[in-house]
Formats: sequence, C-alpha cells, structure tokens
Amino acid sequence: MNRIIIIIDYKKRFGSKWDAVPYNSGMKKENLEKYFLQEQYKPQFIQFSEVKNLTNIENIPIIYTSSEDIGYHYKDYIEDIIYYLECKDAKVIPSYKYLRANNNKVFMELLRKIYGKNWDDQLESWVLGSADELNANYKHLNFPIVLKKPQGAQSRGVYLAKNKIDLKKISRKISRVSKFFYDIKDALRPYKHKGYIKESLYRKKFILQKYIPGLKKDWKILIFSEKYFIFSRPTKKDDFRASGSGVDKYCYGSKSNYPVGILDYANQVYDSLNTPTLSVDLAFDGKNFYLLEFQAIYFGTVGFTKSNIYFIKKNNEWIEKNKEFDLEKVYVDSIVSFLNKK
Repeated sequence: MNRIIIIIDYKKRFGSKWDAVPYNSGMKKENLEKYFLQEQYKPQFIQFSEVKNLTNIENIPIIYTSSEDIGYHYKDYIEDIIYYLECKDAKVIPSYKYLRANNNKVFMELLRKIYGKNWDDQLESWVLGSADELNANYKHLNFPIVLKKPQGAQSRGVYLAKNKIDLKKISRKISRVSKFFYDIKDALRPYKHKGYIKESLYRKKFILQKYIPGLKKDWKILIFSEKYFIFSRPTKKDDFRASGSGVDKYCYGSKSNYPVGILDYANQVYDSLNTPTLSVDLAFDGKNFYLLEFQAIYFGTVGFTKSNIYFIKKNNEWIEKNKEFDLEKVYVDSIVSFLNKK
C-alpha cells in the first residue's frame, strides 16, 4: 500500500466543493479516504500546524488545501508551509508556484509569460507594483484597457479604463495604501533629509490586461486529468464582465454552445502547466482564443456539480460522456493519474 499525505486546514477542511454540506466544509474526507484506498494509497490526514512533525516523507506525495479567508492571512500561512516543504524537496501537489498564483493574479500573469508560448497566448498584459509606474508604460497602451486587483472572485476588482484619465483614476483607487501617521512622517522627511524621495501612496500591485471587444460570454472549463467539464457565462447587462453574472444564467455541458477548438485550446494549457487539476477561463472573439485566468488549486466547482456530462478526448475527437461519480472520486482519480505519469 502506497502512502499519501493530505494536509487539511485549521477547520479540518480540504478543498473546495460548491454543494458541500455543511456550507463551505470542502470535500468529504471519508470519501477521499475510500477512493484513495481503492487505488492502493493509504491517506494520512494532518493539519498545517503538524507539518513540522512529518518524518520519512521522501518521495511521498503530499496534497493540500488552500484558503480564501478574508485578508488571505491563513492562505499566507499555507504558502509558508508549502514553500517550506518544497525547500525540503518534498513532493507537494500541485507545486508551490500554483499555490502562489491562487488568488494572486499578478503572479498568475507572470506564469502566463513563462508558459503562454505553449498555447499561442494572445492576451497582452502588464504587472505593476505602483500606480506611479504607469508613466513608463503609457506609450505602450491601447484603450480601452482592463485593470485587475490581484485578489477577487466573480468580477470583483475588475475595471475598464476607456482613456488615460480613467486609467489614472482607477489605478490610484485600487492601489491606494493608507497609513495616516506614517504618511505624515514620510511627507516631512524631505525637509529633514535632503534628496529623500517619499514613498508612493499608490503601491498595491495590480494588472493591466488587453481588452477584448464585443464578447457576449466566456467559458470556464474544469479539468480533472482527462475529464473536461465546460460551462458558459454571459456578460452582465451593460458590463464587459461575465464572471459573477449568476449560476442560474450559466449554460452547462453540451448546452454551453462552445466554439470548435476551445477544448483543444484548454488541453494545450493543461498539458503546459503540468498539474493534476485545472480551472481555466477562456474567451473567443471569433478568430482567437484567450486565456483570461487559471487556477490549479481551490477553484470553484459549480461547473462539476451542475453538469451531468463531461468531455474526454479519444482518437483526436472529443467524446461526450455521462457523469456518474462524485467530486471526490474525480479528484482522487486525477491525483492518481498524475502520480502514475510521474
């Protein structure tokens, strides 16, 4: 029997599950254990605070949860633990870089710049650590342009600047840092220290991203190894954003009216990132596909829950199949398949 370590959070939760009971309780640990045992893996559940006690973990796969706590304080702690394990050459799945990119769109964009050539990435973007850095980038920008905060789901923190005035106003709004007493002290420093340059008041990181005109919807695809679950999301009324338009307005599976080639494009992204599970947001302008965002851990699973079918590629064709398993089963199968490929 093989060994696998499963790290749960301080509430003893693992993963994200849209229809979890009780609410926001994650996947069922008893189901995870059952399915791993069926695959000849004996799971060991531990909490992040217990990781330091682990011994003999060389070549032992370690899977873990992430978090979306307000302020991402606990998620920051999880990052410390997983990076610590990677520094010890532990076999964490997915690798730390994908945890870092989870709810961190700045780092996600940087990963796109590394791997995007593998799927003919067409979406130009910039990452900035201060609104003051915009001056060096004005000459490269075309309007309108999309601005994004690094965190946020359901289109929260996503804006559209139609011109330079909009860009300056929105960038300052989303990057503003306010520490009243420190700001006063810093404002006085140039009088005491000749040549001192004050800290910017606008130094929260953010993203600029190419605007794709005319989109009426986008598609989210959840990938669990060879199984692809797709649904479409319409843009909101008088808005360019689709995420957050409402679960009841989404169209799932074969009803999603997906364009030819979108599953192949998603497959290119999945193969390039080398992770067992993946969620991708894709757009299509009638000519090109665009990867808007991706997550390799702790992504929403409404597309799995609401879909009664999935797609699998055989002999270069995408075959539609009925879904006859729960989330824990498809997740475990994805992890085992990933390990077998290794």
